[in-house]
Amino acid sequence: MNETESSFNLETYIQRVVQFTENQMDSLVPSEQTRPAKLHQSMRYSLFAGGKRMRPALCLAAVEACGGKWEDAARMAAAVEMIHTYSLIHDDLPAMDNDDYRRGKPTNHKVYGEGMAVLAGDALLTQAFEILADWPGTSGFTAATAVKELAVTSGSLQLIAGQAADLEAEGQEVSLEDLEYIHLRKTSALLTCSVRLGGMAADASSEELEALSKFGKSVGLAFQIVDDLLDITQTSEKLGKTAGKDEVANKATYPSLVGIEKSREMASSLTQEAYEALSMFGSKAVSLKALAHYLLERDY
Repeated sequence: MNETESSFNLETYIQRVVQFTENQMDSLVPSEQTRPAKLHQSMRYSLFAGGKRMRPALCLAAVEACGGKWEDAARMAAAVEMIHTYSLIHDDLPAMDNDDYRRGKPTNHKVYGEGMAVLAGDALLTQAFEILADWPGTSGFTAATAVKELAVTSGSLQLIAGQAADLEAEGQEVSLEDLEYIHLRKTSALLTCSVRLGGMAADASSEELEALSKFGKSVGLAFQIVDDLLDITQTSEKLGKTAGKDEVANKATYPSLVGIEKSREMASSLTQEAYEALSMFGSKAVSLKALAHYLLERDY
């Protein structure tokens, strides 16, 4: 670890990311008083329920790595967090994972009812594209390019594909290859999109975008393996959501397929691959490296 990396304060960095992202979202999402008020209250309930804001953090760290400024990627950071929040609202529904808690609070449908929760998720999904469509673009990338990047990531071949395959796999025999298919889409795809959008905001070269894609894929899989481990090693209070849900639902996870120790080895190896993908950025990637390390070592 060089001097720049050793002096980097990740806790302060994440606090700045949270404040920046939430300020952006607050200015872009209709107020709780805007009709229909209950819908906008439901949207904001989940959007501002806390969370680590990892996708915006990766987006903003990527814009830094490519020589840009946070302001260049403000709309990207808000859009990816809105997509993530919509997916959590729907994922928690009784027809999906049927969870009562998210980020230490009752899930959206427990507070606003299932119908309103569905609509709040739909609205966040839709508004994410509206927000991105107003991005001014760069010399190399237009708003349309960014919108398509997020749309493909959120569609039936990526994010929703992973969710559908995850539902179908419950109670079934699942291979390691099948599990990787699910998590490359359900988890890794949006993380990869976050860093790619950050790169686009800084007018990244094709080589830089490719490096960011490799980083996102590796760190995304590592993130999911750690999530699987935490589900069986931590309490619900620590996680802010119901622990042990995967086992109860008979879901395939990395620990259930390869064991806890092998899962930890895989997460560590993938994180090392993520570090290596950043070599071309030098010291400009200090925040991306710190985030990858945090995602590997986190305990909730």
